[in-house]
Amino acid sequence: MGALQVTNYSFVHLPFSELFKTYVHNFDEVSDFFETDPFDPNAVSKKIDEFAFKGNRKQTASILSALNKQFDVHEAALRNIKRLEKENALAIVTGQQLGVYGGPLYTVLKTISTIHITQKLEKEFDRPIVPVFWLADEDHDYDEVRKLTIIEEDEPKTFSLSPKNNHLPTVANLPLPDEISDMRDQLKESLYNTDFSDDLWTLLDESFQKDRSFFEAFGLFISRLFSKHGLVLAGSNHPDVKEATGGYLKASIEKSDTIRDQLEEKSADLAEEYHQQVTLYDSNLFYLDDETGRAKITRNGNGWKTDGNIEWSTAQLIDEIDAHPDRFSPNVFLRPILQDALLPTVGYVAGPGETAYYGQMKSMYQCFDMDMPIIFPRLSATLVEPAIDRIIGELPFEFHEYGNRIEDLESDYVDRTDKHDIEAIFEDWQAQVEEISDNKKKDIADIDPTLEAAAEKATSVYINELNKLKGKVYRSVKKQDQTQLNRIRRIKANLFPGDGLQERTIAGIFFMNKYGIDIWDKLLNTLDPDEDFDHHKLVYL
Repeated sequence: MGALQVTNYSFVHLPFSELFKTYVHNFDEVSDFFETDPFDPNAVSKKIDEFAFKGNRKQTASILSALNKQFDVHEAALRNIKRLEKENALAIVTGQQLGVYGGPLYTVLKTISTIHITQKLEKEFDRPIVPVFWLADEDHDYDEVRKLTIIEEDEPKTFSLSPKNNHLPTVANLPLPDEISDMRDQLKESLYNTDFSDDLWTLLDESFQKDRSFFEAFGLFISRLFSKHGLVLAGSNHPDVKEATGGYLKASIEKSDTIRDQLEEKSADLAEEYHQQVTLYDSNLFYLDDETGRAKITRNGNGWKTDGNIEWSTAQLIDEIDAHPDRFSPNVFLRPILQDALLPTVGYVAGPGETAYYGQMKSMYQCFDMDMPIIFPRLSATLVEPAIDRIIGELPFEFHEYGNRIEDLESDYVDRTDKHDIEAIFEDWQAQVEEISDNKKKDIADIDPTLEAAAEKATSVYINELNKLKGKVYRSVKKQDQTQLNRIRRIKANLFPGDGLQERTIAGIFFMNKYGIDIWDKLLNTLDPDEDFDHHKLVYL
């Protein structure tokens, strides 16, 4: 693989939410929902200059040091943990679920983005800024982490571990099941052998060992790829973290009415113009039980209860949090609060969906007397392999059009390239039939009104036959153009597998197997030093 080439492609025609597109292109229109425009250098500078961390830096460094040492991280990461003790040190944070074998491509794209933004800001502001990856170690959605998709014979192919029941402990604590061995063998067979396969499987086998937890496996994987760049790992499913952030767990109950009112108001405002990303509940806590799994904590008159019929008064619930903070888990709104209580988070690198729920959260930060971080968009990219690059220029479509249904692409191709305008031929034919039929139906009705419906049916039958004939004509042309149509299918399967963006579907290891496990280092080094990720990227391998 030679040098990577990166070009910009506008988000406008790609399948991202209107809120995200507005956030990137017209921040002023959504400024009521966020504190800082990530694309305004003056706003970013002001935020960084005024940032004040209220946590205990030595405690944070101690917690992170213990956590990272279990992953045998690079010395660069350990140095960064030490740097966080400095009063002017800041963190740029991202996070993701603990997907088997590293999950979809966007996981590594978020990580690369975080390292890049950190390097850019540290150079600009001449102060310690540390990249942090928050392992989603309190997540319970097993379906999100048990699947992996690659491309095989120009079609997406998914491998998955067996589903589990809903009453699970946190996914992070689950051991990788015995069937990881079968999944590995099937995956290795589909990922054909290359010069880079041995290195990849050494990395995967050392990380995702049977009986190792998802937390341990994913942490080892991500640290071995990125800790050399100073990436620090963090999470909240740890007794010391729960103890350090327990005050915020209690405050989420003590201020629950205010928090809910503020979230409802901000979410309603957001939904009026765009959409509400996350459903609201009475509290932002879950209760963890070994037998019943995770249960929402909801209002019960003036007190609280779980689905499992555990009940508390507010005072009892506060006491329970005090005594056993490890029994409580934050929801999607409270997790960032705990994260930013532990870390000096001046910025968070978010995907499009996360950007939307952060838009609901501005008032929640205010409830905790905290500053909302700058929400930086992550790198959004499609990797274009040489074989695809060679054929895509021969076809009449823009990149985003490959997100259309394959049937529509095929018809559009025929329309754009065939010397006969098939649609026009049949539209004209049908119009003539309908015009003649309208006149003749009147004649029939004059003769016998009861036969008007039969005349209408005869016309419908004729038009139906016309449509059948049009389909045959299209199929005939498609047969003549089969080589190009096969290329369209191949391009679509690689760039928009399953009609979605490649980054959301295809696993990062698919590209590591073909281009080397250092492909992400090369991409990081290829990015423009001033890149701010305001466009989708086409990365030519």
